[in-house]
Amino acid sequence: MSDREYRKGILLAVSAYCMWGFAPLYFKLLNHVSATEILIHRVIWSFVFMLIIMLFIGGFSRLRLLLKQPKQLMVLTITSIVIAGNWLLFIWAVNNDHMLDASLGYFINPLLNVLLGMLFLGERLRKLQWFAVTLASTGVLLQLISFGSIPIVSLALAGTFGFYALLRKKVNVDAKAGLLVETAVLLPVALIYLVATSDTATASMLTNDWQLNLLLMAAGIVTSIPLLCFAGAAVRIPLSTLGFFQYIGPSIMFILAVSLFNEPFDAEKGVTFAFIWAALLIFTLDMAYKRKKT
Repeated sequence: MSDREYRKGILLAVSAYCMWGFAPLYFKLLNHVSATEILIHRVIWSFVFMLIIMLFIGGFSRLRLLLKQPKQLMVLTITSIVIAGNWLLFIWAVNNDHMLDASLGYFINPLLNVLLGMLFLGERLRKLQWFAVTLASTGVLLQLISFGSIPIVSLALAGTFGFYALLRKKVNVDAKAGLLVETAVLLPVALIYLVATSDTATASMLTNDWQLNLLLMAAGIVTSIPLLCFAGAAVRIPLSTLGFFQYIGPSIMFILAVSLFNEPFDAEKGVTFAFIWAALLIFTLDMAYKRKKT
């Protein structure tokens, strides 16, 4: 991998995570629409958006090559389901005042990426990385023992996105073609759902006002652009390095949740966040030390 491609991967990763960090502001505008319905529109309009993108900047030749590779198509079918579950849970969390839980999930994710990289990609963990993962695990266990609860939303978000990143890195397909296939897999289900629920208050675009329709259509752009950036970054930089940038997004979410949307930051969340932040600090120092040695 050339230095130019590596730097491009870094820029794409930073762009993706900044956009994801501010994404809750968009979803809050649709808090009167169900999370499932927003997800359905996300699938439909992402497919349309990707088709338009590929018509203008190309990529159909890579798509044709991809369609001849059944193993890669099978993996993309799995990733489409995993990322749909991740987005559904994320939208629900944001619009039901669980943005702090979403933030925690994406703080946990970089550490999970390190573990997944070790288990499935042969990446070795250094001593400080092991310590960081142990600290993060301690924070979750303390919440379970002291407060009798498990951060299910946070762990589910971290787990689904962690496995999505792993599978996308292993399948190593063109970002545009891969995302188009992922949305195409879910498109029939989305269209059937939209027709079946056309009598609900916000499902029919024929009866919605134009502002709501534009917001629903924007779901395709709001979710596709960061995923394109992320997929482009995933094939250019190591998974552990990719995880390093991920706390840009949850940091933005955390600030929005506490300052703008006034979500309660109680002792239970405080203890868990403290351990995760300590783990991320150690993880960052380890990354900086390794880069300095290199």
